[in-house]
Amino acid sequence: MADQTGSPGEAGQERQHLFLLVACIVALVATSFSFIIRIMLMGQWQIEFALSETQKGEILGAGFWPFGVSIVLFSLLIDRVGYGKSMIFAFACHVVSAILLVTARSYTSLYAGSILNGLAAGTVEAAINPAIATAYPKSKTKMLSILHAGWPGGLFLAGLLLLLLNYLEVNWRVSVAAVLVPVILYGILLLRAKFPVSERVAAGIPYRDMLKEAGAITCLIVLYLITSELNNQFNLPTLLQVGSFTLPCLPFTILIGLLTLAYLAYTGSLGRPMYILLVLVMILLATTELGIDGWITDLMKPPMAKLGLASGFILVYTALIMTILRFCIGPIERALRPLGVLLASAILAALGLFLLSGAAAGGAILVFATVYGFGKTFFWPCTLGVVAERFPKGGALTLNAISGVGMLGVGVLGLQILGYWQDTRIDHELRAMPAIHAAYMAKDEKRSIFGGYRSLDPHKVAAVDDAAALYERRQALAEEKPGVDIEKALAADDKYKTIARIAVEHQKPIKPPEEAPAAEKEDYKKKQDAYEAAMKSYEAQVAFLDANKIILRTDDAFKALKADAKDTLDKVRGDAKRNAMSSVAILPAIMAVIYLLLILYFKATGGYKAIDLMAEKKEGH
Repeated sequence: MADQTGSPGEAGQERQHLFLLVACIVALVATSFSFIIRIMLMGQWQIEFALSETQKGEILGAGFWPFGVSIVLFSLLIDRVGYGKSMIFAFACHVVSAILLVTARSYTSLYAGSILNGLAAGTVEAAINPAIATAYPKSKTKMLSILHAGWPGGLFLAGLLLLLLNYLEVNWRVSVAAVLVPVILYGILLLRAKFPVSERVAAGIPYRDMLKEAGAITCLIVLYLITSELNNQFNLPTLLQVGSFTLPCLPFTILIGLLTLAYLAYTGSLGRPMYILLVLVMILLATTELGIDGWITDLMKPPMAKLGLASGFILVYTALIMTILRFCIGPIERALRPLGVLLASAILAALGLFLLSGAAAGGAILVFATVYGFGKTFFWPCTLGVVAERFPKGGALTLNAISGVGMLGVGVLGLQILGYWQDTRIDHELRAMPAIHAAYMAKDEKRSIFGGYRSLDPHKVAAVDDAAALYERRQALAEEKPGVDIEKALAADDKYKTIARIAVEHQKPIKPPEEAPAAEKEDYKKKQDAYEAAMKSYEAQVAFLDANKIILRTDDAFKALKADAKDTLDKVRGDAKRNAMSSVAILPAIMAVIYLLLILYFKATGGYKAIDLMAEKKEGH
C-alpha cells in the first residue's frame, strides 16, 4: 500500500483515484458487513453462549465506542502515519476480529472481536474520508457521497445474505466468515492503491493551523463524549450528576480539563463558529438517522407481518434506497448545492418520521419509509462534504471529528431524549387507567436534563413480557413435538432455557442506597440470596419463576395475563415509540432551519463556494 502518488499524468491520475475510490468503498462495505452481522446474530449468540442482557449490551457497545476513539486518534496522526499504514492496521483488525468471532467459544472472544471491529471501523473512516476529499478536490461532496454508498450497500448485501443463510439454516459461523470476503477484497485492492498526499500537507498548512480550525470547543465536546462513553462502558463512578447530565470519574474529568486547556494554549483558538455549529447539529443528525432505526424494526412487526415480510426487511429496503441515491448525487448536488441537499433532506426526514409515526398498514409504512429513506440518505456524506469544502485547513481532523461526535453523541445524549419522550408518554397514557398505572409504574420520580418523569417499573414489566415469551415457547414446542412430556422437552430446549435464565436476570434486585431504612436493606438481602440461588441451575430458575408466578401453563392463565396487562402495556409502549418518532421529527425540522439560515448567510456574503487550498497557495495566500 503506497501513501502517495507520483506524477502519472492527468489520465493516469484519474485511473489511480478511481481505483482508490473503489478500494475505499469496498473497505466501507466490509465495515458495514461486520456491523449488521453482529446485530443480526446476537439472538443466536445469546442462546449458544448463555449471554445475559448486560453482556449483549456490552458486545454491541464494544462495536461503537472504539469507533469514536480510533477515528479521533487517527485523525490527529494520520497525516504523519500515512493513509496506507492506517489501512493496514484496519485490515489487520478486521481479519483478527473475524477469526475471533468465527472461532468464538465464549463471551470474551465475542467482546474482543467486537472491540477490534470498532477499531477497524473508526480507522477505515479516519483514512478514507480525507483520502477521497483530497483525491477529488473539485467535487468533494459528490465523491464523498458515492464513497459512503458503501455503508448502506454493505447493509443491503449482508442483510440479504443473512436472510438467505438463516432460511437455509446454515451455521452462524459461516455468516461471520462471510465478512472475510469484502475484507480480503479491500486488502488486495489496497495493495495497488495509491494514496494522495493530504490536501492540507500539499498546501503547506501547518499542523497547528489544522488544530485551530476545530478549536478548543470541539476538543472539549469530543473529549467529553469519549470519556463519558468509556465511563459508561466500564461502569466507573461519576464525579457529578445533575439529572441525566454527568461528569465522568475524577481522572477522566481532570483529563478533559487538562487536554482542553493544553489544546487552547497550543492553538490559541476556540474553533471556527460555523464548524462548531455543524458539530452540534451532527448530534441531532445522528439521533435522527441512527437513533430511530432500531425502533422502526419493532414498529414494523405487526403491519409487516400482514404483508408476509420480516420486520427487518425495512432496514434492508431503506439501505437499498440510500445506496442507489448516493451514487446519483451528482445532478442533485449541482442543482441544490450541498446545503440545499441538506435542507431538502431535513425536510423529507421530518415529513417521513411524522408520517411513519401514524402509519398502521404495511403498505403505508413502505411508502413513508421511502420518504424517510430519501431524507436520511445524504445527511452524513453531505455534512462531510460541507466540512471538506469549507474547512479544508482542518484536514483529517475536522472531517473525522464530526463523524466521531455523531456516533458518540447519539449514544451519550441523543438516546436520552428519545427515552425521556417515551417514558413521559407512557406515564401520560397510563394515568387514564389508574389500576395499571399503580401496578406497573415505578413509585419514585426521576430527574433528567429534560425535566422530571416517571418510568415503568422494569421488574414488573419484564415479568409480564417474560411470562408471555415462556408460554409462547412452551406452546410452540408442544406443537412441534405433540405427545411428548412437555416439561422434559422444555428442559432440553436451549431456547426455552435461555428465555428462563433471562427472565430470572430481569428480576435481579436493585441495591438500595446507603441511607435506606434497615428493613429495606434486609428485604434486598433476601431477594439477592434468592436470585443468586436461582442462577445456579435451570431447575432452580424454574422454581424461582414459579414462585414469582412468571411461568404460565394454561391458555386461561395466558389470556388473563394479556387481558390484565400484556395487551395494554404493549399498546402504550407502541404508542410511546410512535410518539417519540413524531417528536424526533422536531430534530430534522430544527436542522432544516439551521441549514436555511446558513444558505441565507452565504447568499448575503457572495454565495457558497468551496475553498481550494491549492489555488490559494498558487496565488500566494
